[in-house]
Amino acid sequence: VQLVESGGGLVQAGGSLRLSCEASGRTFSTYTMGWFRQAPGKEREFVAVVGRSGGNISYGDSVKGRFTISRDNAKNTVSLEMNSLKPEDTAVYYCAAALGFFSGFTYRSANEYDSWGQGTQVTVSS
Repeated sequence: VQLVESGGGLVQAGGSLRLSCEASGRTFSTYTMGWFRQAPGKEREFVAVVGRSGGNISYGDSVKGRFTISRDNAKNTVSLEMNSLKPEDTAVYYCAAALGFFSGFTYRSANEYDSWGQGTQVTVSS
């Protein structure tokens, strides 16, 4: 599957952004979908994951309560709504796909994913 992210940009602290990831192919609903981010000089960090049907969701501790992941299998898209943004949220955000079933306890590690998008930059100014 090929993934293309969009929606990044520059926003002030406290603001909001919505990232989208569009997937190619007809089998989108068979993929567990995740969002990761990577800031300069840091390792890629887990942000959120959503299971195939959208029912199982998990968030990284640093974004819990502020970010919301969702998917639309009819449109082959997964989105990340980001609210109450902080300067430390500044990073390149990546969409990722995994051929597997998310039960709620896995897919928090980048090496569990099979396909990645090119990333979209999010910059939060203080």
